[in-house]
Amino acid sequence: MAGKIRITQVRSVISCPKDQKATVRALGLKRINDTIDQEDNAVIRGMVFKVKHLVKVEQL
Repeated sequence: MAGKIRITQVRSVISCPKDQKATVRALGLKRINDTIDQEDNAVIRGMVFKVKHLVKVEQL
């Protein structure tokens, strides 16, 4: 079992490229300080890597 990670949006997606905005939305984040728990797998890690400057990640 891979476990879970907690992802928090810490910066705005205003003036970010469309693909980064779409990635943040696909993660389930809508606004700054939104927090979600996701499974820790390669797909989610790849999405987090793409927008690592906009989010904070914690291991659960």
